[in-house]
Amino acid sequence: MAYLAFYRTFRPMTFDAVVRQEHIVRTLKNQISTGKIGHAYLFCGPRGTGKTTLAKIFARAINCENPVDGSPCGKCEVCKSLESGASLDVSEIDAASNNGVDEMRDLREKVQYPPVSGRYKVYIIDEVHMLTSSAFNAVLKTLEEPPAHAVFILATTEPQKIPATILSRCMRFDFKLIPQKDLENLIKSVYDKVGKSYEDEAVSAIARAGAGSARDSLSIADTCASYSQGKLTYADVNEVLGSADFNSLSTLLKSIVTEDASSALGSVEDILSTGKSVGVLFRDLLNFLNNLSIVKICKNAKQIVNLPEETYNKVAELSSLCDGHKLLRVTEILSQAESDAKYSLNAKITLETAVLKCAMPSADYNIDALIGKISALEKKIENNSVTVIREVPAVKACEPEKKTVQEKRKELIAEAEAPSPFKEPPVKDERQPTLFDGAPKPSPEIRTLNDGEKGGIFAKLIRLLRTTRKNAVLFTLCMDVGNFFEGNKLILTTESEAVMKGLTRTDNANFLSETLLELGVGEHEVRLIKKGESEMEKAVRELKKNFDGIDIEIK
Repeated sequence: MAYLAFYRTFRPMTFDAVVRQEHIVRTLKNQISTGKIGHAYLFCGPRGTGKTTLAKIFARAINCENPVDGSPCGKCEVCKSLESGASLDVSEIDAASNNGVDEMRDLREKVQYPPVSGRYKVYIIDEVHMLTSSAFNAVLKTLEEPPAHAVFILATTEPQKIPATILSRCMRFDFKLIPQKDLENLIKSVYDKVGKSYEDEAVSAIARAGAGSARDSLSIADTCASYSQGKLTYADVNEVLGSADFNSLSTLLKSIVTEDASSALGSVEDILSTGKSVGVLFRDLLNFLNNLSIVKICKNAKQIVNLPEETYNKVAELSSLCDGHKLLRVTEILSQAESDAKYSLNAKITLETAVLKCAMPSADYNIDALIGKISALEKKIENNSVTVIREVPAVKACEPEKKTVQEKRKELIAEAEAPSPFKEPPVKDERQPTLFDGAPKPSPEIRTLNDGEKGGIFAKLIRLLRTTRKNAVLFTLCMDVGNFFEGNKLILTTESEAVMKGLTRTDNANFLSETLLELGVGEHEVRLIKKGESEMEKAVRELKKNFDGIDIEIK
């Protein structure tokens, strides 16, 4: 006899052998036991969940001479003829290839003839949503009032495409996806019957790939059984599924979560050079991220992911390098990129762009990226691991400015980042006096600042936000702004609307004003400048504002 695939060889023959779908099995068994057989049924749900299988079992059961607990006995002449396919009482029609009005008219004429050996003539119409509108109309009246001996079972994966006039004439049963644990038990029972040894982790990988479909799971299990002559391992299943190497994926994701963009792009190139498609790499990355999230969050993660011990330990180690927020951000970026890649002319560029975005949150003004930057800064401050750049000497009062605006800004940021070799002087408590403060304290002094003092104000502001005042949000936002003075007013400039909104938010603006008062600056303003404006254009605009009303020629 010719070889039969697993999903055909081990197709259930009784209701009790069906995997899950208890709500449907129980209803059908009760109808058979009470003799309340309907004339039209609609079986709908995802592929591989047992629609056609249950339809065939039900067709045999209602014709069986001695049903056992509602299931066909498999011993009587009717059951044997139905199992062998020799009976004329059960007709299975593929609506995908017989979807015309002529086929349905022929069915309408034949349905009038009584059954040959059983009690009912059963018509199983698979993929019924493929019928044309004319074909539906041709069968409509027959479906509503068929002969007493006729039973119609319509099976479909897309019930929304069936006309409402057909739906209203059928008893509808919705099939559900099969849980992974049940799929694992099904695969193990099949392997035990055929004498195939296996690792539990390999079976779990097959069940996950089946995605709730018994037929898909058994098809993959069939292929894996032929691939491996000895014991089926987790690595064998990954080879059959065409998944990227685990170590390569681990290296790529480690580069992403540690924000090493260069290594991340190199890992992408290495994986794609082995012949893996962009779509497969997207799928493997998202599956890996799903495992990372489970290991990071769930207490019983080891039982959920069911990975080999060595593999699980590597996933757990990688999960400790990032927080849940970063995992969520990376997953969202890659999920959106996977969808975009389907309509992109160059999916590889879409993938690489998404990987760069994941590995470079500092270049992303998205609120999620800003939160990630703040978390990283807070962690560095807690661990006292802020990098020392260098100490920038204070600008003398009468020293002429010879540096460009860009160089000046870099030096200010470096000064703010570098911890002073001397102890920071205590910041005066400039709150309003209270009953518990003893003697009243003077209000902060607002005075006219000279050019030298103005040059060091912004660096002192950054340092206060990082050390004494400790406001990580404002510290991060101020790192991306320009600054200059108009008279005694400090002007902060930014090209980002997100930074603008953050600095002008009421609580942040009040905090910033209080901090500047400690430095003798009584007024400040935040301005949004046009993107793409050069440093020269900024300097000219600032100069004209400082000397408003004076005719200035720029050469």
